[in-house]
Amino acid sequence: MQYPVQCRIFLKSVKKTTPNSIATMMPQIKKATAQEPRLYRIVAERIQALILEEKIDIGERLPSERDLASKLSVSRASLREALIALELTGFVEVRGGSGIYVAEKSDAQSIQEIGPGPFEVLSARRMIEPEIAAMAARVATDRAVDEILNAIKDMELAHESRIDDEQNDRAFHLAIAHATGNSAMVGVVEYLWNQRGRLWHKLTEHFQTEELRLEALADHRRIFQSIVAHDPADARKAMRAHLERVTRVFSRG
Repeated sequence: MQYPVQCRIFLKSVKKTTPNSIATMMPQIKKATAQEPRLYRIVAERIQALILEEKIDIGERLPSERDLASKLSVSRASLREALIALELTGFVEVRGGSGIYVAEKSDAQSIQEIGPGPFEVLSARRMIEPEIAAMAARVATDRAVDEILNAIKDMELAHESRIDDEQNDRAFHLAIAHATGNSAMVGVVEYLWNQRGRLWHKLTEHFQTEELRLEALADHRRIFQSIVAHDPADARKAMRAHLERVTRVFSRG
């Protein structure tokens, strides 16, 4: 994925960032992304155009995701983000185990900005968080390690109680950022987590599974063990594998 020039400059400078500069850099990233239309909006408008061209009526089912992705020459991930954006605007209805149906027809320009797409955020996290995990493995103190462990225990307890564990998941990743001793890294992770808006939550509503939850817990344990062992290479590898797993599951369903 190609990022705007301002974003690439930001990503190259993360390691050089001072703790107090992160707050001033984030508005630049927001401005950079705001200047270009989100890919999911472009794909969503193409889906709407296809529906009109092929005269698919309200209540009728769209082609399968595989066929739509082929027709539009886009990835399944990009297509899925676009379909969720259309669902949030009421243009389509996603029926589990049945398919996607036209709910209403409206002007293609009605698709509003709903924040960054889930796979856009995951792509940024795959670039940044493995390096943060590696840094944590190099410098984490005993106290920092305890904080990471506490977050894992809270996640496991929430899972056993069938409680939504998103806040504990966030606490785990932030604890790793805190373990680097670099508040700029904490700011980066907080910023990325704050991008998990309506698109992300609708995606997890459709595609989060018990299997993925259990795999995520196991992934977190592996990341933690690498940090405890002060093994940067293994921590980097474990974090990357975790984020790639989430991306893979959510893009394929």
